[in-house]
Amino acid sequence: MNERGDRLDDGRPVRRVRAYADAAYDPDVWPANIPAVAQLLRTGLELAQGVTFLVGENGSGKSTIVEGIATAYGLPPEGGSNQGSHSTRPSESPLGEWLMVERSPSAPRWGFFLRAETMHGYYSYLEALPGSPDRHLHSLSHGESFNDLLVNKLNHPQYVAGLVCLDEPEAALSFESSLRWLANLNEIVDRGTQVLCATHSPILAALPGARILEVGEWGIRKTTWERLGIVQHWRSFLDAPGRYFRHLL
Repeated sequence: MNERGDRLDDGRPVRRVRAYADAAYDPDVWPANIPAVAQLLRTGLELAQGVTFLVGENGSGKSTIVEGIATAYGLPPEGGSNQGSHSTRPSESPLGEWLMVERSPSAPRWGFFLRAETMHGYYSYLEALPGSPDRHLHSLSHGESFNDLLVNKLNHPQYVAGLVCLDEPEAALSFESSLRWLANLNEIVDRGTQVLCATHSPILAALPGARILEVGEWGIRKTTWERLGIVQHWRSFLDAPGRYFRHLL
């Protein structure tokens, strides 16, 4: 393959996400009026090999972006793989309809979307499938079910994913489970999986080698773990929680 071909097919499942030239959205209407989403629509977003974390406050647009990219990739908006789809109550934004995903031809196409708030419906969908090996998920605790998905879906050798999208998986995770996720994310990345994760967790965001994008009123900006607002706030709170209580209680 020539040099130009090597650059075009660099192994990344998703090289870039950008808006269609004729995408019909109103920049003054949600979700296009969220600064981070507006920047994505205006300039696009290149996804690095490995893990990319989107970190920001509630309402900053990180989950909307992950959901939009997941659906543009062909993953069901309520979670699961691109080999199956279910829907209970559609609540996704139209962002995925506006986005075009630039893929690497040689990369695996299987993908998975873990969306913390809708996983109960996904488990019910799996439970109803004849002969499903995942009918036990409802019997597990929230955190145990997420760990089960981690081992048996995301980090199972049978499923070499192109893209894994995670929307705040820490919602179900203890400290020890978060560390377990770090180790497993590192393993699936070593096998070539690309991960996009929206998170509030300073533990997950500490994954070595990960790309960190902070989203907020400024849009999207690249940063480091040490400079993240959540890291600074957690350090300050754990060091002296009384300083916060004086203003809150």
